[in-house]
Amino acid sequence: MRGIDHLNLRAPAELIERLRSFYIDLIGLRDGPRPTFRSGSRGYWLYAGDSPVMHLTISDDGDAQPRSTGWLSHYAFECSDLAATRARLDAAKVRYETDVVDAIGQIQLFLLDPAGVEVELNFRLSE
Repeated sequence: MRGIDHLNLRAPAELIERLRSFYIDLIGLRDGPRPTFRSGSRGYWLYAGDSPVMHLTISDDGDAQPRSTGWLSHYAFECSDLAATRARLDAAKVRYETDVVDAIGQIQLFLLDPAGVEVELNFRLSE
């Protein structure tokens, strides 16, 4: 195994549009190329650098209920520019909790995305 390839959020179109805006405007991911699938799947691929780390899939009509995530707690992104990120979150009135982890040299922000999924943003203390 080489690492995590991507996360996929599947939801109705209206929620996908809100998630897309959230992850681009506030978290700092960017829209990127998404292949056409034979299944007719629709949505977006959001990139961190050259990697499509977040897939947003529009659910089919009749498939509008959230799926069980079991024991999934959250997912995390390695980030840069803590001050700019905080400014974007504050301007959008997104609540977050902060934790400083000296042992690993990190500042962590914990928040909820528009789908209610917990997201952890990690910044190096030396920033």
